[in-house]
Amino acid sequence: MMKPLESLGFSDWFKQRVDAEKSAIHEVARVVSVHRDSYILSKGAAEVFAELSGHLSYNADSVADLPTTGDWVYADFYDDDTLAIIHDVFPRKSLLKRKAAGKLVDYQLLAANIDVAFIIQSVDFNFNLRRLERYLVMANDSGITPVILLSKCDLVSAQEVNEIRQSVLTIGPEVTVFALSSLNGEGLQAIKNYLSSGLSYCLLGSSGVGKTTLLNALLGSEVFETQAVSNKQNKGRHTTTSRELIPLENGAMLIDTPGMRELGNLSVDTGIDETFSEIVELSQHCKFSDCSHSSEKGCAILAAIEAGELSEKRYNNYLKMKNESAFNEMSYYEKRKKDKDFGKLIKTTLKSKNH
Repeated sequence: MMKPLESLGFSDWFKQRVDAEKSAIHEVARVVSVHRDSYILSKGAAEVFAELSGHLSYNADSVADLPTTGDWVYADFYDDDTLAIIHDVFPRKSLLKRKAAGKLVDYQLLAANIDVAFIIQSVDFNFNLRRLERYLVMANDSGITPVILLSKCDLVSAQEVNEIRQSVLTIGPEVTVFALSSLNGEGLQAIKNYLSSGLSYCLLGSSGVGKTTLLNALLGSEVFETQAVSNKQNKGRHTTTSRELIPLENGAMLIDTPGMRELGNLSVDTGIDETFSEIVELSQHCKFSDCSHSSEKGCAILAAIEAGELSEKRYNNYLKMKNESAFNEMSYYEKRKKDKDFGKLIKTTLKSKNH
């Protein structure tokens, strides 16, 4: 019989990273959900309301130091396990994040310790290869295995579904692709068979692609509320407003995420290079080592575009994400340096006043 923590995904990877001193004085638990400044934890049985310790909250340099859904934490439990205080966060196997919405130079944590990301795009108005590339970059950069789900396949012909599947394989030839319809049940059993006990999965995709509908189908009941897609704008409404770790019947765990209107990336060179590996490979064959791939003779990338072996749109999307990543990384670390310098100034001022 699986132990309580193991039933939540506490694999050998995490067991090998247990801090003996911390585990001697605290218990280990997993963050099931996050609500503003409070958390819900589980040790494998009942879910417990939790807050951060003052030490953890005060010493956090950035949001990355704070727990997010899917994190493993060291915590103390009180009042017959009805309240908990989180003291520290385990090392993460993976971390899914995005640039904070708007002009904020920071990022938002979406989920931690995810094994597989189900990237959902519906085959009607929503399907967009360039957006799909951005999701693949997010997953690859986070160390998460991407799996693409083509939803609402009942709305188009089998031939159109096959054509879309083939177009997906041009940008991710090794990525697993499932076609499904939550309405008539097509493809659902194949997805259920793919889910493995003890692993954590998340659902990524724009509003209205059917994430919550799929979640209900996998649970076998209408547990979560869904809303109709707007006819005027062909945009789904945000049904999911928080991230929650949900155990499935077969022992797998699933996190639904709010629809993403903005897919900004932060320092994702690894994910970009992995997602666009054929472009990186082509660049190794340019005549000049400092080739800018814009106008030089002997540029392997430009030659591939001209020969029709590489999509110009795909290459332009690669350049766009590279530039965006460089800008966000520079902006973020400049901001972090300013914040730290300001913090040092405050501490120095306080010390001088006390003397």
